[in-house]
Amino acid sequence: MDAIELLKHDHRMVEQLFRDYRAAASARQRRAVVETVVRELSKHAAVEELLVYPLARKVLPDGQQEIDEHLSEHMGVKQTLLALDKLPTADWHSETYPDGHRGGEGDEQVFEETDRLMDELRLEIEVHVAEEEGGLMPKLREAVDQQTLDELGRELEKAKRAAPSRPHPNAPDQPPALAMAAPVAGVYDRLRDRLQGRPRT
Repeated sequence: MDAIELLKHDHRMVEQLFRDYRAAASARQRRAVVETVVRELSKHAAVEELLVYPLARKVLPDGQQEIDEHLSEHMGVKQTLLALDKLPTADWHSETYPDGHRGGEGDEQVFEETDRLMDELRLEIEVHVAEEEGGLMPKLREAVDQQTLDELGRELEKAKRAAPSRPHPNAPDQPPALAMAAPVAGVYDRLRDRLQGRPRT
């Protein structure tokens, strides 16, 4: 896949994850979806900021302004992802009972906040995807040749393997500082994921 196809594939996967969240039969399944959403969107944002946005900033006539807007959207998404990631531990292993009761005492508030944040995130992502696929991506495809997009796609796939799997809103979002910070954050995140038994790619 070239870079644009790869990014669109990520978008479709995250849209499916939002549907999976709503269709989940238990609190445990919902939490697994939340953790996957946090991981996938964190990686997606990091590789866009590291590889796609610098290229777009350089080759598009209005690249500077457009990419600044996308980075601002990314910041909002990262803040929502961080709020999801920081939610207190609840009894996610409890099933949802027929009467609607979920989890142990006090856990209902955590579940409600998770639902609220997932709804907020879904709306943020809908706006982001519409703007990228309706504006940035077609402009980028016109501005560079197919070989560049193919090479960028290969670089994106490599970068995703080392990208941070958690949100880091306070980290740099532009090279060269991002190029140094992202791999360190990625190693740290994968260690935390392993210690907490989170899903990994």
